[in-house]
Amino acid sequence: MADALFGVHGDALTLRSRRLEMIASNIANAATPHYRARDMDFDAAMAAVGHGTAVDAAARGASGWRTPLSPSIDGNTVELPVEQTLFAENAVGYRTSLAFLEGRVATISRALKGE
Repeated sequence: MADALFGVHGDALTLRSRRLEMIASNIANAATPHYRARDMDFDAAMAAVGHGTAVDAAARGASGWRTPLSPSIDGNTVELPVEQTLFAENAVGYRTSLAFLEGRVATISRALKGE
């Protein structure tokens, strides 16, 4: 029933949240030697969910190591400006999905109240 009410936005919110966690972990480990940055291909994960894959499995399947543009000497693959940009972009997508869900819940609430 939730799929009928909220469409793909609930799954999108979950996937964007997981991606935010990954990117935040990358930022937190920017100075950790030999830390390898991870990321998730959001579009691939959403496509997998659209084909019936569970959200958790889609997130795992679309996750991987990021290839740095200029690797550091200590083996760390985190590039802070790239991570910050990706975090901001993903946060905007998260907020957009959340705003849609909030609007949908408000609409359903008004309908139940008979407004």
